[in-house]
Amino acid sequence: MLLLGAAAAAEEGGVDLVGHTKFRLVGQGFDESSLFHDFAGSSSLDAAAELRLDLSFAREGWALQADYQLVAAHSEFLPAGLPTDEQRLFDLTHILHDGDEEAALHRLDRFWAGYTGTRTVVRIGRQALSWGNGLFFTPMDLVNPFDPTVIDTEYKTGDDMLYAQYLRDNGDDLQAAVVFRRDPVTGDTEQDAGTAALKYHGFAGETEYDLLLAEDRGDTVIGVGGVRSVGGAVVRADLVVTDAPGETITEFVANLSYSWVWAEKNVSASAEYYYDDENSYVAGSLMIEMSALWLLTPTVIANADDPSALVQLVTQYSLSDNMSFLGSLNIPVGPEGTEYGGPESGLPGRFLSFEYGVFAQLAWYF
Repeated sequence: MLLLGAAAAAEEGGVDLVGHTKFRLVGQGFDESSLFHDFAGSSSLDAAAELRLDLSFAREGWALQADYQLVAAHSEFLPAGLPTDEQRLFDLTHILHDGDEEAALHRLDRFWAGYTGTRTVVRIGRQALSWGNGLFFTPMDLVNPFDPTVIDTEYKTGDDMLYAQYLRDNGDDLQAAVVFRRDPVTGDTEQDAGTAALKYHGFAGETEYDLLLAEDRGDTVIGVGGVRSVGGAVVRADLVVTDAPGETITEFVANLSYSWVWAEKNVSASAEYYYDDENSYVAGSLMIEMSALWLLTPTVIANADDPSALVQLVTQYSLSDNMSFLGSLNIPVGPEGTEYGGPESGLPGRFLSFEYGVFAQLAWYF
């Protein structure tokens, strides 16, 4: 399909083909009380390689996007971390090899067609959607949000949906999305498995605001959010209420970002508070531009109720115009039985814990 699309688009012009390769290593250490120690020993080392080809075509408002992925992985924890289309409308993933500790697959992560006019945008197919004002925790991002601890957030995995946007004269816009999913038990496409959402983004003076109304997996969701500059800092917040069977879930996130020059280095700091009916979290990061090519970002994500925390030291270095290195050292802090210290596994004296984690990724773009 990619080759046919590229050939047809090449005759018309407006074709762009880019891509990247990534190779990553993920290492973890386990103490003797960790459940993972029973089958992985004192440490584990996982490896993954990815090839991504992004084909796009645009002409007179019409557009086509097709992003291909080829992924191979070795891990003692397979199939964790590998993309799957079990609950998506279309199965665009094909397993090439499925072993005990190795797997290989290829898939289409984006495959949509759309039209962009002076006021309207319409897209149908596999695409990504990101809503909300959270930096670490994103309660308004209903469709496939990132985990707060993820290191590489360059691409969000796509979902099958119909998306539309209408732009008003005053700069406000209305967005709508219908996400089609399959029931995990029956495999049938059902309304209670999907998401239908409307979000209005508007301006009130110097404040931007969002209003959300959605039905997400059978639950009614309403939300309100806003962004405003205060004294040189950017303040954001979202309040989301979900009416689920037998309970009402309230989520709130608020954060502040501020940038300045410190010791002749550009620094950007962010702090965030997140609350739901079960837990509350605080998170913060400090991105330091050590040089024009090197970014260093210490980050802390803490469960305020445990208490426990995850400390991450993330480094990003540009090796050349088309090659970069991304790395992270992850240290959990907290006693056993807490979220980051290691939840109970259900077996006596065994916890879902790790002593340290190391992430290293080399990416080449073309």
